[in-house]
Amino acid sequence: MITYLLKSGVLLAVFFAVYKLLLENERMFRFNRAYLIGSLIFSFVIPLQLFSIKTMFETGISTIQLDGIVIQTGRTPLNESDIMQNIFYFLIRIYAFVLLVLGLRFVLNFVSFFLKLKRKETRLVNGVKVVLIDEAVLPHSFWNAIFINKTDFETGKIPSELIAHEKAHLEQHHTLDILFVEALRIVFWINPILPYFIKAIKLNHEFLADEAVNKQFGEVSNYQNLLLEFASNKQTVPLASNINYQITKKRLIMMTKRESVVKAVFKVVTVFAVCIVLLFAFSSEAVAQDANFMNNKVYKAGDSEIKQPEFPGGIIEFYKFVGQRFRISDEVSKKNIDTKIYIQFMVEKDGSLSEITIVKDAGYGLGEEATRVLKLSPNWIPGTENGKPVRVLYSLPITIQSETK
Repeated sequence: MITYLLKSGVLLAVFFAVYKLLLENERMFRFNRAYLIGSLIFSFVIPLQLFSIKTMFETGISTIQLDGIVIQTGRTPLNESDIMQNIFYFLIRIYAFVLLVLGLRFVLNFVSFFLKLKRKETRLVNGVKVVLIDEAVLPHSFWNAIFINKTDFETGKIPSELIAHEKAHLEQHHTLDILFVEALRIVFWINPILPYFIKAIKLNHEFLADEAVNKQFGEVSNYQNLLLEFASNKQTVPLASNINYQITKKRLIMMTKRESVVKAVFKVVTVFAVCIVLLFAFSSEAVAQDANFMNNKVYKAGDSEIKQPEFPGGIIEFYKFVGQRFRISDEVSKKNIDTKIYIQFMVEKDGSLSEITIVKDAGYGLGEEATRVLKLSPNWIPGTENGKPVRVLYSLPITIQSETK
């Protein structure tokens, strides 16, 4: 889970950096909308490893990077594991509590709109359903209706440009984008990059709606002045598209900015190149996997169904097996040595371990001791690909830590 969150966070950061550097200041509003939504989908789907680009081009031995084992001199690794497990469960409870609160707020806001649609007075204006509400808020749109203060509507205080602006939101189905990103915000509230994406998506919606209004009325300066009149009203409605969202100098400038076709084509090509590179980088078959992922022993890689090898009792039992049998020499204990070694081993088609290799040694006989312990391992349940046994290469870091830590 942690690995997945880190990967998705890195992808979001890269995609948002590309947007800020290449796309944010361009009048490619429809492309930007697709890019922002596509970036979110890409960032949260690709790290799931639902398929592997590597398997499309080559076949070979799968490699799995195991979590590291910490072995402390004078202390059993089991105690350390229990402490970390308790911390992990505590963080999970906090995450679940926040998710529940955000989810409840989302549902209440969602239901409130449909209650207004059902109970409040409605009118049909220019082919669009207008819901008249008592709240003193600016016009805003949601789903298939525009919500307007009843008094302002009946006294003619709502300019036709505002109606056209909200109608553009409805015709371009911006509500679907907002519901999608708000649902992501609930599930991935811990991700610090996601709010910036949501802000960019909503602002791009305003660019699109502004463009539609200016095409219809052809009076950009008058529309800009109209927006500035509402700029002081900062009240917005959750889940809705709001006329006064981010009325900034930048939004006004975008209405009159000229497009450069050559520059736009270059930036689009660059964006696609970045996407292809990221797709290859984050879809490789050799992936680091934590203990929780290792419990999901069957997964898809391209058209293949992969079943990972399994230590008798599970991967946690394997960590215990190594930790309880690993012997620290007196020299390492006396010198309070802190170091790390890396071991690779192959799980063969019959489940036995072979090709035990010391990738990085720290001396003091630690590599040899790790090799000795792995040779004591019972046979694993072998891995399979589409039902056929396969060899699987594992990489295992072992950290030696003095008990003073």
